[in-house]
Order: sequence, then structure tokens, then C-alpha cells
Amino acid sequence: MVINVQEKRGYGLSLNYRHFEATAVELAENMLIPVGFSCWVRREVIIMAKLMIGDLEIEVIRKKIKHIYLSVHPPTGSVRMTVPARMAQETILFFARSKVDWIRKQQAKIQARPVQPVLEYVNGENHLYFGKPYVLKVIETNGRQRVELSADGVMNLYVRPNSTKDERQKVLQEWYRWQLKAAIPPYIEKWEKEIGVSVQEWNVRQMKTKWGSCNIQARRIWLSLELVKKNPCCLEYIIVHEMIHLLERYHNARFYGYLTKYLPDWPEIRKELNS
Repeated sequence: MVINVQEKRGYGLSLNYRHFEATAVELAENMLIPVGFSCWVRREVIIMAKLMIGDLEIEVIRKKIKHIYLSVHPPTGSVRMTVPARMAQETILFFARSKVDWIRKQQAKIQARPVQPVLEYVNGENHLYFGKPYVLKVIETNGRQRVELSADGVMNLYVRPNSTKDERQKVLQEWYRWQLKAAIPPYIEKWEKEIGVSVQEWNVRQMKTKWGSCNIQARRIWLSLELVKKNPCCLEYIIVHEMIHLLERYHNARFYGYLTKYLPDWPEIRKELNS
């Protein structure tokens, strides 16, 4: 069995990798990893394994937490279960087996969603901006590259002559980023007063499986760039959701009590967000 040990240095994303070999018995005895699991390990004491139930593969992550979290992620329906670091293998297996039907239902919902077209950033494509579709019009220019919206629902994309798909995408993505960053501060200011918490830092980045995240200790919020394509109420919902984590770390009854108090229609907004 080959294990990856990843050591973080500083605050960057650079990781140093070391490899070593160990038997499953040694890992089970020394690191509390279930025998028979394929796994790798991080120095932060985050232990990841892959559990098979029939043809269903579940990524199991052991962390210093108190509760079990189960999630199914688009676009492929991959399954992730985060569990307490010292939870017994039998308990993990029992829980996973009890949730197989629920997992299958969530995967079926994901598969039933319309397939998103592959964008080429050419004339005539539909591109979303805060929930509204715009028809893309590519305009070649030697001046400033930019995006302008017209009243008749056209998104004018000004790019260099003979630009590539990646170059056109970059211009549009940067415009999206600036627009989203401009929309966020009023919501944070509003909800800091309403909820009674303060956000020390926030930023926008590409996220594959999440709409947002919150670092409670740093009081820092990350928001997905894809929110710029959703109705503004979805952006507000995610901001409120992440800010409530500053009151309650876990997705428990207390958390959802706060969410219902401050945003009573959140279930409908979440449906729209994930549609």
C-alpha cells in the first residue's frame, strides 16, 4: 500500500509530497485506518479512503469533527462522506449502507439535469448574467478588451482579432469576476448588521463542488464565481449561509433555525440555485 503524506508550508497552495509504504495492519494499528480501505494520509491528520458498496464508490474523509456529513456532487454524482477521525469502521459501513437509496436518488437527480452545452465563446451562444440569458456577440478590437451589455439582451464581447477560445473565455471570466465582486459588499454589510457577525475577509474563486465556504477562525468567506450566473437572490442566500457559520459551525438544527429566521424562503432559493 502506498501512502501520500502532504505537508503544507506557509499560507500558499504549494505542497511537498513524500511517499512511504506500509501494510494495512500497520496502518490500522498506528493510524486508525480501516483494514481493506484504499487510502492516503495528510499531515493535518485528515485521512481519506475509498469505500465500495457494490458498485457504489464513496470517498471517506476522517477529520477532527463530531458528526457524519454525506454529500453527492455534480456533475458525475461522486459521493463524499466526512466522519469523525476515530469512528469505527463498522459504524461507517452501517451508516453508508443505510444511505444507499438516498445516494442513488440524488445521483438520479443529477443525471436528470439538462446537460450543459460546451461553450466555444462564439457569436450566438447564450451566456447567463445574474440569472438572465444574453446572446453573445464577439467584436474584434485593437482597443480595450471588455464586455458590454445592451438593452436588447446582447452581451458584446470585445476581444483581439483572431483571438482563441481560451482568450475570449478569459476576458469574459475576468469581467464576471469584477461584476460579482462589485455585487457582494452590499449584501455583507446588510447581513453583518442583521445577524450580528463580522466578516474579516472575503473573495471569489472557481469552485467545482461548492457555492461557498467559510473559515470560521479567520472569519473569511469564499464565494464561487459561478454565482454571477445565478439570480441575485442565490448570491444573497449563499452569503447568509456562510455568515451563519460564524454563529454555528455545523449544519444542525441550530444552524437551520438561524437560516430560517433570517431567510425564511431559503428552501425555494436553494432549489433555484441547484436547478
